[in-house]
Amino acid sequence: MTRGNFSINFMKIRRIALLLSAVLILGSISLLMFRGLNLGIDFKGGNLLQIELPEPTNVSEVRNAMSEAKAEQAVIQAYSDRGFIIRLKTDSDEEVNKVISVMKSKYPGMELLRLEKVGPVVGQALRKQALIAVCVALLGILAYITFRFRFRFAVVSVLALIHDSLITLGVFSLTGREISLPFIAAILTIVGYSLNDTIVVLDRIRENWKHVSKEGIINVLNMSINQTLSRTINTSLTTFLPVTALFIWGGPVIANFAFAIMVGIIVGTYSSIYIASALLAEWYKASPEKR
Repeated sequence: MTRGNFSINFMKIRRIALLLSAVLILGSISLLMFRGLNLGIDFKGGNLLQIELPEPTNVSEVRNAMSEAKAEQAVIQAYSDRGFIIRLKTDSDEEVNKVISVMKSKYPGMELLRLEKVGPVVGQALRKQALIAVCVALLGILAYITFRFRFRFAVVSVLALIHDSLITLGVFSLTGREISLPFIAAILTIVGYSLNDTIVVLDRIRENWKHVSKEGIINVLNMSINQTLSRTINTSLTTFLPVTALFIWGGPVIANFAFAIMVGIIVGTYSSIYIASALLAEWYKASPEKR
């Protein structure tokens, strides 16, 4: 863990950081427009199979059977040593029947407990609900920080959260990782985590605000970031390490969720140090605010 006092001039490269973030955001938006997202069954529609095998089987064996059925993109979740839920991103009855046929030939005595089609209408409704959830969360954050701190603090905090979310989406578009409901949970977790980091810095800025007239906004921002840097690094590391373990050893079902959190921690830590404070510095220098 990191301890001690720091004296780093973070604001010296604030414009470089803002330029880097602008490039990353534009790149993410371009990827989302032209490459798009790899939407899972929750959003795109498909088929869900619930099966029970005659004897205990591990997920890797079931995945091999999916490869034989040419359904490599199937998402497999074990709920017992013999029970599995298989999500197929296809509306084709022929492909679904092929998967069932391969599974029955490989595992005689397999029981098909449920076969359910998730239509694109359901997927569209989920997309709309997910977007509403994120927007409501951002509006709530804006209102709370305006009430608790200052309006400018609220605006830069929300911009930092949008920055983190857009870049995470861009990384998922670039890597082609699947977007499912756990990903939405990951985005909301990232929003909460990044906000917590940013609020700690902003709270220290508020405490040091009385020195603005004497020290200047840049010195106050640097002082506040340095005073909270140990906490920021320690919190990020203690969260990042277990999430990395989840990503490596947690299996494919949890991998995308863990990957999103990992990206969010990296981007969120960066934005809490540079983006919110740099935006506040530029805003204050362009239009000074009275205490």
